[in-house]
Amino acid sequence: MKLAVINFSGNVGKTTVVRHLLAPRIPGCEVVSVESINADEGQPVTIRGRQFAQLQEFLQSVDDVVVDVGASNVEDLLRLMRRYRDSQEDFDAFVVPTVPARKQQQDTAATLAELARIGVPAARLRLVFNQVEDDQPIEQAFETLLAYCAASGAVQPRIEARMNYNEVYARVRSTSQSLAELAADATDYKAGIAKAASAADKLALAQQLATRRLARGVVPELDACFAALDLPACLVRHAEPALQSP
Repeated sequence: MKLAVINFSGNVGKTTVVRHLLAPRIPGCEVVSVESINADEGQPVTIRGRQFAQLQEFLQSVDDVVVDVGASNVEDLLRLMRRYRDSQEDFDAFVVPTVPARKQQQDTAATLAELARIGVPAARLRLVFNQVEDDQPIEQAFETLLAYCAASGAVQPRIEARMNYNEVYARVRSTSQSLAELAADATDYKAGIAKAASAADKLALAQQLATRRLARGVVPELDACFAALDLPACLVRHAEPALQSP
């Protein structure tokens, strides 16, 4: 399975979608960040959009990969995809995250239009409705974008493919762990808090406990979102069952 996560707009959660929604649920998945020139060995592959020949070669050498296309590189990447005829065929699907802000909805519509222009069929486009309030209907939050989709036929939205707003994403931004890994953590934080010698240590452990609780709440939502995307030939890698909090 080869996926591109893309949107002309920034601040729609592309990296969050890659890191927490897609990569943990695709067995053996590699991640490519189209942002900066080659990272150190052992780190995720990173390139610039203009290095498209290099990206194409890499795509031919792997079976499962998610490409995170930074907003500043989208135009370069799409321009080069037009030059390399049929290169869009290298991707099984293009995942387009979006958020309720009106500008981001408009940019998402422009992204869908450009992908259609370079030959990506509607069947290989997927929207992810991100940063939605728990009780907010998708039809209300994304009225502008859904109207565009209905009028253009660019994509068939899957309303269940939603990621609700959750502070856990900000909490784990500077860590390397996925939410699934955090949810499976069996550490007895309450026992650690009881034994901690200082208030600062107690607070640090309490924060870790809170993060785990948030992760355990959000992982089932991510599983449901991933299933709703209905990505072809893709097997969901379920997180280990969460243990009861001590």
